[in-house]
Amino acid sequence: MNNVELLLHGWECCYDKEDWYPPLTDALKGLTAEQANWRPAGEHVNTIWENVQHLIFYKERLLKRMTGEEMEYPDATNDDTFAVESVSGEAWEMTLSRLQTVHLAIRERLAQWGENDFEHVYPNRTQSAGRWVNSLILHDAYHTGQIMFIRKLQGSWPSRRSFE
Repeated sequence: MNNVELLLHGWECCYDKEDWYPPLTDALKGLTAEQANWRPAGEHVNTIWENVQHLIFYKERLLKRMTGEEMEYPDATNDDTFAVESVSGEAWEMTLSRLQTVHLAIRERLAQWGENDFEHVYPNRTQSAGRWVNSLILHDAYHTGQIMFIRKLQGSWPSRRSFE
């Protein structure tokens, strides 16, 4: 398995293919807008929806880099990437659609990569494109775990899952 094949495997596992942990699509399956916007009382914790917005932001940045649309760092702080503008059911469905669209668009580009693309360094970046994709895979896994934990706190995630 070469570097690109390994990235593709990770990209699929973090989104819609079960491996050592549930993929993001499973963690989001069946959530209502109300559940996605739920926050436990007390400490400030990002909602599931805020986490999804954050994931979308960085995936869209990567896709824009891959297509040559973005050369400069956007004028946004990391905190800005969690913003949710509307909490309607329609807005939640649009958010999930946007997540799927950007994730699949990146997957399509990765499937066309050769080893040279893995080592390519985008303008104004210091790490290779392959390392950036790998970091996003780990980033997705991290936030997927947070989403499942929030779902456990709200009682919308099973305490035990069957892997059969």
